Amino acid sequence: MSCKPILSILLFAASAQFTSPASAAGPEPITPIQPAQVRNPAMVELGKQLFFDPRLSKSGFISCNSCHNLSMGGTDNLRSSIGHNWQQGPINSPTVLNAKFNAAQFWDGRAADLKAQAGGPVANPKEMAFSHALAVEVLQSIPGYVAAFKQAFGDQKLGMEEVTQAIAAFEETLVTPDSRFDKWLKGDRRALTRKEQEGYRLFKESGCIACHNGPAVGGNSFQKMGLVAPYQTSNPAQGRADVTGKEADRFHFKVPTLRNVELTYPYFHDGGAATLAEAVDTMARIQLGRQFSAEENAKVVAFLKTLTGKQPRLQLPVLPPSSEKTLRPQPFDHP
Repeated sequence: MSCKPILSILLFAASAQFTSPASAAGPEPITPIQPAQVRNPAMVELGKQLFFDPRLSKSGFISCNSCHNLSMGGTDNLRSSIGHNWQQGPINSPTVLNAKFNAAQFWDGRAADLKAQAGGPVANPKEMAFSHALAVEVLQSIPGYVAAFKQAFGDQKLGMEEVTQAIAAFEETLVTPDSRFDKWLKGDRRALTRKEQEGYRLFKESGCIACHNGPAVGGNSFQKMGLVAPYQTSNPAQGRADVTGKEADRFHFKVPTLRNVELTYPYFHDGGAATLAEAVDTMARIQLGRQFSAEENAKVVAFLKTLTGKQPRLQLPVLPPSSEKTLRPQPFDHP
């Protein structure tokens, strides 16, 4: 929830009208989420199977959905995720919902897009603890997957390139349109209460909108965590500096989306804020240099809850059965 005040945005916000959406003051800096457009149903269905398939992990227990639970806002609601052999993950799992709008993936932006991100956890020893080669070997041993890849890609090729492409195609459909705020943006004046509209006005006037804008209300820039005052944390993550090696990028993290934010607790890269009220208070202090009153905080929180959209409603896939050649899982490491 990093917010960096920008004078021009603050001046715009101060003059905006809030009694009705899309007023004469000009377009809003947040735009509605549009429903997903599926171009290749076979690839999306294959990607959904892979997203839910724990056989892509060494233990045969962890799937993409383990950390990005689609029943829980696309997260696991833990400060840091649980990986192979109950290892504690290094960082909070960001939501997969609306991730297609991110300028880059992961908190430090080390993956350029969803396709690049999809292969990372499979081979991470603290996450799924497998390897790309073994994951492909498992899939190639399952006749149902061989047929599904052929249908989706039009040939017999089944490699990690196709695996990540299919998962990304599925994840691109995980958008959440029709939030109450989107309805307000589209002209429904009764979609938001006065308190929620006042919260949005405060959100803009305070400078939060400088970073939390666009369809995902974030995800399109990197900002320093602790712009005005240092952020106190024991988490060792250094943000973009872990990728670039540049001191200037230290503690710069991808600005998270605020869509469905009431579902994606705890907050920040370290999961350090347990509630929205706590997160809003922290961001106001360390990013904006201001102290919200209890009433102001409640108004901003009320606005943020209007960003919860229609959650993906999926029929769980029936995964193709393993064959006799399929590598068996190893849920525990033995000496």
